[in-house]
Amino acid sequence: MSKMKLAACCLALALAGCAAVAPPPAAVGRIEVNQVGFLPGAAKWAVVPDVAAAGFDVVDAATGRRAFHGALGAPAAWEPAQSTMRLADFSALQAPGTYRLHVEGVADSPAFAIAPDVYGALDAASLKAFYFNRAGTALPPRFAGPWARPAGHPDTQVLVHASAAGPSRPEGSVIACPKGWYDAGDYNKYVVNSGIATWTLLAAYEHFPGWFERQKVGLPESGNGLPDVLDEALWNLEWMLCMQDPADGGVYHKLTNAGFDGAVMPDAATAPRYVVAKSTAAALDFAAVMATASRVFRGFEAQRPGLSARMRAAAVSAGTWGRRHPAAPYREPADIHTGTYGDEKLADEFAWAAAELYVTTRDDAYYAAMDARGTPATVPSWSDVAGLAWITLAQHRERLTPAADRALVEARIAGLAAQLAAAWQASAWRVSMQAQDFIWGSNAVALNQALVLVQGYRLTGDRRELDAAQALLDEILGRNATGSSMVTGFGTRSPLHPHHRPSMADGVAAPVPGFVVGGPQPGQQDARDCPVPYPSAAPAASWLDHDCAYASNEVAINWNAPLVYVAAALQVLTPAAPGGGTPVAGRSAP
Repeated sequence: MSKMKLAACCLALALAGCAAVAPPPAAVGRIEVNQVGFLPGAAKWAVVPDVAAAGFDVVDAATGRRAFHGALGAPAAWEPAQSTMRLADFSALQAPGTYRLHVEGVADSPAFAIAPDVYGALDAASLKAFYFNRAGTALPPRFAGPWARPAGHPDTQVLVHASAAGPSRPEGSVIACPKGWYDAGDYNKYVVNSGIATWTLLAAYEHFPGWFERQKVGLPESGNGLPDVLDEALWNLEWMLCMQDPADGGVYHKLTNAGFDGAVMPDAATAPRYVVAKSTAAALDFAAVMATASRVFRGFEAQRPGLSARMRAAAVSAGTWGRRHPAAPYREPADIHTGTYGDEKLADEFAWAAAELYVTTRDDAYYAAMDARGTPATVPSWSDVAGLAWITLAQHRERLTPAADRALVEARIAGLAAQLAAAWQASAWRVSMQAQDFIWGSNAVALNQALVLVQGYRLTGDRRELDAAQALLDEILGRNATGSSMVTGFGTRSPLHPHHRPSMADGVAAPVPGFVVGGPQPGQQDARDCPVPYPSAAPAASWLDHDCAYASNEVAINWNAPLVYVAAALQVLTPAAPGGGTPVAGRSAP
């Protein structure tokens, strides 16, 4: 959940009840390692407690036979975990196999693999998680397995809220706006947050088309001539298109209940649904995403005739509305109590929309509107999308018009990636995350930092940036202060009780797989509503695997999208051997 739901969410949980879950084990005495594994040519690190041993062994998980020996790094303190630890570097081990790390005086690490396709299943599951969050459709056993469910929230009779009313659609008008993804653990749909999520999936395809053209994740649409990643993105794009008012090009901010549903299955949730308020952020995010989608679907005219042109027209119309309404931030009506995604700073949205429209239309007026020199490059988040503008310009830098400053584009991307790589290199935990990065949705911060580092590596070829991106995926997959992978269904220990209504209400012991949870953060805004305490107050260890823990254990589409991107990027870009070789699917330069 990338927004504060607080009291309304707590009430819904109180009505539904919470299952008791034991707190995770303490961090003392554990070896932390990526529990899924590594590509042969990847940088490979583990974190070891401050023990007396001078070295470590990597051993075959089945036989115990030593495969690698190395020296432990010097003890060092890492502030976010409030612990002292030592690093084990076994990057030189490239032989495929299943291994454990052994250090005298501490239990062996969880098992992990070294394999040339180690992230294939992870990437497919993280993409299919979007399918499991589809609104308005049944998920049959053929595609959903034990997580099959009836259709919920058809959204074919949605009311126009007073805040969204206009001359052609007065309050109480009924419109149809089906499809889309449930935003997070709740059942509402938000343009702003689904915007960055959808863009990230589109960018993943645009940057690594070969990987995604081969990927099969088992969707109802698989085999229809579109890559699965585009079929999944299209489910949300079609919903976004109906969130635009055809009368003026403005975009409704969200489609929602008046309040959050309890922990029930989608078909049991029958409260009235509303489109609520147009906003500048929604219009500009919509414009950026539709411009991107128009560019991507241009290559699939045979499969979707006219779709690219329709998306381009919608993008231009929404961008025009945004310029005519430059200061219309979302304001929550008094009778609506769901996620706000409120954003008072809109310069980044204007820059992102302008950049995407410029690349798609090649109209120099859009580049001028971006104010390139006044737009910083930042790690992307739903509330700060300036970095997405630079990523798109870098991807297309060979084809920009003379109006664009290509040197500036390259400097913005290279500079931000270099800063993150420097933080990685200086870190005692060998990760670029700092104490202040452990905020609500900290795992998305890590993954979006990795996404930026990937752009730096694609631009400069600096191996430190690829290794720093790998380290952030390692953090998500278990090399962290919690001792757990952060992705449901992946790793020796992974979240079992995410704050995700279908996983809470479906009666299946295992949660829906492939979701990255929010991750550790010291705010613990849900602590008073949970029957067990958080195991730690340290920023990097403040995580609770309990379905009541919406502040650290919810899922969200904007957190999963960069996992799809980063897992694919590392699979494609990592050389077969350190410092050189051939990547799995060929290096993809921007």
